[in-house]
Amino acid sequence: MESLLYYESPIGLLRLRAEDAGLCGIDPVRSRDDAEQPGPLLRRAAGQLDEYFAGTRRDFDLPLALHGTPFQRRVWAALLAIPYGETRSYRDIARAVGSPRACRAVGMANHANPVMIVVPCHRVICADGSLGGYGGGQEAKKYLLALETHQNC
Repeated sequence: MESLLYYESPIGLLRLRAEDAGLCGIDPVRSRDDAEQPGPLLRRAAGQLDEYFAGTRRDFDLPLALHGTPFQRRVWAALLAIPYGETRSYRDIARAVGSPRACRAVGMANHANPVMIVVPCHRVICADGSLGGYGGGQEAKKYLLALETHQNC
């Protein structure tokens, strides 16, 4: 059974979803469209997000239920290996997953990441240092990167 919780974050309203196996979604939304059904895991996730946005948490300790292709799951695992406050290029991630020419596919897997922030797709930038895309929007990506490098948010 899926549970649902809305979370007010500095980058906007987020919808957190969990199933029995773990956290399965963090999505930016404009409004609260569904009735909340928060379970213990989502309350724990919200607490960890509070700590992250306060600058006191660098890593998340939550079970994840990520549904995707084998390639997407390899990319998401590589994203989890990017240290807090650091970035990698799409090319770096492609190399890390053993597909050095698959930069565009890495970008698509990044875009399909169901659990933004916890699986830190915001830490992936273009090889030229530009930000690239982000499902939560460019301002959110800038905010998250600034938060992690202790720049003015």
